[in-house]
Amino acid sequence: MNEHDSERLSGLLESDGMTNVDSVGEADVVVINTCCIRENADDKFYGTLSQLKNWKTEKDDRQILVAGCLAQKDRDLIRERAPYVDVVIGTHNVHRAAELLEETRYGRPVTEILEEAVLDDHTMFPSALPMRREVSYNAWVTIQIGCDNTCAYCIVPAVRGKEISRPGAEILAEVESLARSGVTQISLIGQNVNSYGRDLSLNARAAGDITVKPKPQFAELLRKVGAVPGISRVRFVSPHPKDMREDTLLAMAETPTVVEHLHYPLQSGSDTVLGLMHRGYTAERYLTRLAQAREMIDDLAVTTDVIVGFPGETEEDFLRTVEVCAEACFDSAFSFIFSPRPGTQAAQMTDMFIDPAVAVERYERLKVVLDHSAVIKHRERIGRIEEVVVEGMSKKNPELTTGRTRQNKILHFTSPQSLRVGTYAKVEVTDAARFHLSGRLVEVGDTPKHKLRLAVSSSS
Repeated sequence: MNEHDSERLSGLLESDGMTNVDSVGEADVVVINTCCIRENADDKFYGTLSQLKNWKTEKDDRQILVAGCLAQKDRDLIRERAPYVDVVIGTHNVHRAAELLEETRYGRPVTEILEEAVLDDHTMFPSALPMRREVSYNAWVTIQIGCDNTCAYCIVPAVRGKEISRPGAEILAEVESLARSGVTQISLIGQNVNSYGRDLSLNARAAGDITVKPKPQFAELLRKVGAVPGISRVRFVSPHPKDMREDTLLAMAETPTVVEHLHYPLQSGSDTVLGLMHRGYTAERYLTRLAQAREMIDDLAVTTDVIVGFPGETEEDFLRTVEVCAEACFDSAFSFIFSPRPGTQAAQMTDMFIDPAVAVERYERLKVVLDHSAVIKHRERIGRIEEVVVEGMSKKNPELTTGRTRQNKILHFTSPQSLRVGTYAKVEVTDAARFHLSGRLVEVGDTPKHKLRLAVSSSS
């Protein structure tokens, strides 16, 4: 979501006549698009902001704009700590970035934070604005903003607002436009994609259309997006286990363009901790649905998120998380030590906080299990022929080409020829490590048709 917002911001400024530059020293405007999921993001932001103070004074008319979730949360604190910032905007008014920069060029700094999205304003959806896509064969497409869940540790509902689904016709129109421009991979994004469309159906019923069933429409959307001519791969993030439905799994299984990858956040394997987190499911329910997904979808790769050291987590709770992770045998996992975010319920549970040393020790123990599962899953793929889409040269070894499989795995491979980003190819897997696969080129498939730079705006 934040990456997509950054595309929007860049596209808005380019539409206003600016050009992207390679270094801060060349810039007249610096935009910092912030995240506030974890404390280290806050620290990194304020450190970067401090470094920009001298940059701003070195040349007249330089401007700094701060946007995103941390801006929505901290508001006046940013102005207090860095009065030299020109514009502070939140998550609901990104479309105002260029306009506010112009207003403050010769005037006073501005902090403009909206409490919620304007429902009749199509600009609340990221994809409705111009953008500069960094990877032009792939396009992020927003299907939903906000979140109605109440997870105790999560700041997202406070900074992104209530859940609002984008009309399906607008989504399909954008995907069709992208496909005509040469985009072959669509990544659907929302805070809880499983519940996409529930609000649309409820609104329709409230307006008098009783033929509309009050249920999510995500499975239907997956099928429609997957059927758009020219689209080879459809990805999505992120689903919530409490809302995962069989119809979504069936749509994944029956729609050839929907990839065999499911990011399925566990967070904890302890029912007690899951209850404290307000996650809305048990470990047994999670594992049952996971088993069903693997049974229904051939060659499915599953990744997850896990929080260690949540307030009140006992050693028994932690061991249950280890057991569930071992049983689930994830392809990879993002594991984190609990980070209290001001404004969340968990941040107020101070009397239940875990000793940081204990949390770190548990994190390291869990990491051993998660890494072991990842290696097992990767080694199972040795000798297989994988379809990859080329992402470019390997950052660590320029003699290797990097591709991504349908299962969202990084595959570094040797190729006798240079392959353009966005090329589809067949690669034999010859080796496996914890975070990537290795292989050799077997066959070059479809070549990219996208422009080297692609500026897009919604047709809505």
